[in-house]
Amino acid sequence: MGSMSESMAVRCPDCGREHRYAAPAYPCACGTPVAPALNHRAAATSVTHHTWDEDWVTVRCGNCGRADQWPQPELGCSCGTVLRVPVAGALRPLSADGSLDPAGAPAGPRATFRPVTIRTARDAVTAVALYLRWLGYRDIRRADQRQPSGIGLAARGVLAQVDPSVGPASLRDVECLWLTAMTESTDCVYFSLAGYANDARDRADGLGVSLFVLDLTGTPQPVNGAATELVAAGAEG
Repeated sequence: MGSMSESMAVRCPDCGREHRYAAPAYPCACGTPVAPALNHRAAATSVTHHTWDEDWVTVRCGNCGRADQWPQPELGCSCGTVLRVPVAGALRPLSADGSLDPAGAPAGPRATFRPVTIRTARDAVTAVALYLRWLGYRDIRRADQRQPSGIGLAARGVLAQVDPSVGPASLRDVECLWLTAMTESTDCVYFSLAGYANDARDRADGLGVSLFVLDLTGTPQPVNGAATELVAAGAEG
């Protein structure tokens, strides 16, 4: 897997339109952009229904050698079909526990965070997974328990909530995350695209819940003291 993304022609199996596609490059923990190698000999397939448990692709950084998993490349055709773009090498699905990180992957140095643009809820989850890795958390996976809104991610020592909804996170949203984290004896972090209700922020301060706002560039911004301390200290702090 290289760090540069080459383009290839992708034909829609439903309408026959041809598109030029280049896989997005995601930043490794060391700061180097990496992208999956595309399979020019295989045809794209249509995604009939989208679930959060899609296949992810393992990509190894050419600079530091770290292997991470990133979303399977997809392309939206103008006819409405979502195309899954074939990649070179074996695809591996999320493991039984939902882990996005291969076990034992070496931790890279903490470089400047490089975000990914958020266009969809899936992008928001990817951006948060990137950020948690950048903070130093390991073994990132989908959380076992569902929250009232958004998507949960878990890692060693933390439970994160990704809320891509258009309304501010509520007091109940913050309390539900905190209660779930308490049962698992972990810290918790909330990432919201639309910010937080005033009572939710006050409650988070009292409970020690770190609050971040995700902007559309994919850069989480700390909005309370607990979040600012987490950014300064990192996962190991």
